[in-house]
Amino acid sequence: MPKPINVRVTTMDAELEFAIQPNTTGKQLFDQVVNTVGLREVWFFGLQCTDSKGYVTWLKLNKKVTRQDVKKENPLQFKLRAKFFPEDVSEELIQEVTQKLFFLQVKEAVLNDENYCPPETAVLVASYAVQARYGDHSKDLHKPGYLASDRLLPQRVLGQHKLTKEQWEDRIQTWHEEHRSMLREDAMMEYLKIAQDLEMYGVSYFEIKNRKGTELWLGVDALGLNVYEHEDKLSPKIGFPWSEIRNISFNDKKFIIKPIDKKAPDFWFYAPRLRINKRILALCMGNHELYMRRRKPDTIEVQQMKAQAREDKQHKQMERARLHNEKKKREVAEREKERMQREKDELMERLKQIEMQTHRAQRELEEQTCRALELEQERWRAKEEAERLEGERQEAEEAKATLARQAADQMKNQEQLAAELAEFTAKIAVLEEAKRKKEDQATEWQHKALSAQGDLEKTRQELKMAMTSPPKLQKEQQEQQEANGKLLSEDVSGRRSEEECVSETHKNERVKKQLEELSSELAEARDDTKRTQNDVLHAENIRAGRDKYKTLRQIRQGNTKQRIDEFESM
Repeated sequence: MPKPINVRVTTMDAELEFAIQPNTTGKQLFDQVVNTVGLREVWFFGLQCTDSKGYVTWLKLNKKVTRQDVKKENPLQFKLRAKFFPEDVSEELIQEVTQKLFFLQVKEAVLNDENYCPPETAVLVASYAVQARYGDHSKDLHKPGYLASDRLLPQRVLGQHKLTKEQWEDRIQTWHEEHRSMLREDAMMEYLKIAQDLEMYGVSYFEIKNRKGTELWLGVDALGLNVYEHEDKLSPKIGFPWSEIRNISFNDKKFIIKPIDKKAPDFWFYAPRLRINKRILALCMGNHELYMRRRKPDTIEVQQMKAQAREDKQHKQMERARLHNEKKKREVAEREKERMQREKDELMERLKQIEMQTHRAQRELEEQTCRALELEQERWRAKEEAERLEGERQEAEEAKATLARQAADQMKNQEQLAAELAEFTAKIAVLEEAKRKKEDQATEWQHKALSAQGDLEKTRQELKMAMTSPPKLQKEQQEQQEANGKLLSEDVSGRRSEEECVSETHKNERVKKQLEELSSELAEARDDTKRTQNDVLHAENIRAGRDKYKTLRQIRQGNTKQRIDEFESM
């Protein structure tokens, strides 16, 4: 029995190992992989590998794995990667697993600088990547430094700005907080919607030479073939949409393209190696097939997948809404609980204050009662003294009367009697004055006693109110290679809907404002001495008001013959 061959397939987020038979075809292995990961949108993907000379290539599905030029290793190494890219990620990527694989692959290309991304866009998409990984920002869960171990930005961007790692993390965290309530899969889709507007997104570049021997780049993507000058991979100079190409073929290193326009000549270019022409042909055939498929009604399979995706999304939205409502209810309950606790604390504090006031009032009441008693005693003493003085006065009066009688009866000793009379008269005057003073004092003590009695009554009333108005605590607690390919494009020639596309920043005012704000922030820390060629080219495109889609419309102007002549003259 033939010995099985060990195979390791690395996806963007997992490693899979299989044992295959020597007669296993590429398609059989591919089917095994996609079934394992639950992938149904298989037309975008392929198995990438390294050949015996170290070049990256794609496993052919119609040949046995063991008959193909794959670097001999144990186990054999493959990567499941997107080989073809959609024109519009939001319309074409249906399954969540497809969206996630694209997101991870595009993110890796941005971070490795294989797909040029300007600094402000890099920061914005990084915040979506953080939302996709961590979900909503939470001050309790996401403490300072929670992004320290994450690779968030291209090294080029980090080196071009005078910002520390912590300052970069703070900026990304700020934008992460802006994405609150966004689902993780929606954050991945927002990342892809912005990334698909990048000039190098979804483009496979190949070094070529035209008839004149000029070194150029050929870019193959979802919309057609584009030709770039050798020093500029961002802005193509000539474009040929798939709807203008009738046939493509190669003979050794020569690659020939036959346009649909009968007035236009065939044009060709040279690739450095035969194997490159094989790859170009395979990419052209695959991209052209998808280009045509997009312009026809969806197949039953795609319709079913879209319906299922809509249903799944609706279910998720309902579940998220339910969870959101429960979360809101919990938050309301927590706030109510906090409010009740706060009110309880306030009431307890108020109760303590009332108790203190009551104790103070009681002390004051006792003091005032004692004072009132003292005043009452003083009043009685004054009254008694006044009565005593009154008695003495009366006695003096009687003595005076007696003396007067004696004076009348006895005229003798008149001088002595007169002196005694004067003495008693003076004494009477003194006693009357003393009596008056004592009466005044008694009156004063009586007023003070009445005032004390009023204060005492007022204190009693306050104490009564404090004791009869307790806090409503209890009540509140109860209430809370060769080869040619014929490309059938007759049905769609003339209809190039992709030329009507606009970038996400034109469609989405919010994204536009976010990018403008980020650009302004980063401008202050930018070190212009470290700008790369792509930075300079991108800045020039921005100044000229060009973007990916405006450039696409521009490079397709004129008829096919004119553009072929332009290519030959480069």
